[in-house]
Amino acid sequence: MAVTPDVTDATAPLEDLVDTAHRIRNAIESVIEGKSDVVRLTLTVLLAEGHLLIEDVPGVGKTMLAKALARSIDCPVKRVQFTPDLLPSDITGVSAYNQQTREFEFKPGPVFANIVVGDEINRASPKTQSALLECMEEHQVTVDGVTYALESPFMVIATQNPIEMEGTYPLPEAQRDRFTAKIAMGYPEPAAELEMLDVHGASQPLDKMEPVATTAEVAALIRAVRAVYVSQPVKRYAVDMVAATRSSTDLRLGASPRATLHLVRSARAHAALSGRDYVIPDDLQDLAVPVLAHRLLPSLEAQGQRRQPEQFVAELLRRVPVPDAH
Repeated sequence: MAVTPDVTDATAPLEDLVDTAHRIRNAIESVIEGKSDVVRLTLTVLLAEGHLLIEDVPGVGKTMLAKALARSIDCPVKRVQFTPDLLPSDITGVSAYNQQTREFEFKPGPVFANIVVGDEINRASPKTQSALLECMEEHQVTVDGVTYALESPFMVIATQNPIEMEGTYPLPEAQRDRFTAKIAMGYPEPAAELEMLDVHGASQPLDKMEPVATTAEVAALIRAVRAVYVSQPVKRYAVDMVAATRSSTDLRLGASPRATLHLVRSARAHAALSGRDYVIPDDLQDLAVPVLAHRLLPSLEAQGQRRQPEQFVAELLRRVPVPDAH
């Protein structure tokens, strides 16, 4: 005799995900006022097992957002202040000689944490920036021929000023491609900025933040996101969307296959945060700009016309046929 599945048990993980994500979101928004879309995208990247690049002008709360997410979760967090004289070993760690044991011992760097906050990443040289390549993609670090696994979950949240700012280096293409999404904080609305004066004027709300989720809870949420269903038509839509960037004459460099993978992973998390256990085309459309735009290189002609990658993604979305089924 067939056994009827327990519907309550089957939907429990998704309900837990929405509840826990809501707690984390509220905790972050107690510090970051008026940026609900930015906070939601940050949580989406976290649950998609990705990495986040926050780019904007100084003083709009980039580092504050990264710190708020880190403090809302009870897990090891390390912060790296990127400077021109920072070395790769300052990030990954170094083998030091122990005179007592007469052996080399590995001293782990700040990447050995669940959340790594890289402040002003584009102030370090490309050589130092490349120290993050292996750990962001493979969740491991190799030093002196020995490979060390990183903890899970693992997320890099990097902030940077626009590359036109003085004293910065543009991120290499390989580095940008490893960031799941790039967001801009933007200036707050007048009402939110007025509230900020009241909240931040007398005290620092970040110091009062307490963790609202554990590492184990976040790991369980990530596993639940992996189980979100993506139909073949939706997968094909993601592939067509990314392929359109490679055939555009306005782009010197289109999005990579890694971009397709990140787009689908993020769509799973986006759907789960909306309370759905399946992905729809709207999820891909909502994430297309933050996931794809920072990976694209406009042609010289497009640069001369001051056209931005975000514009190309929006144009491609209008041209790529949307599937009917989900």
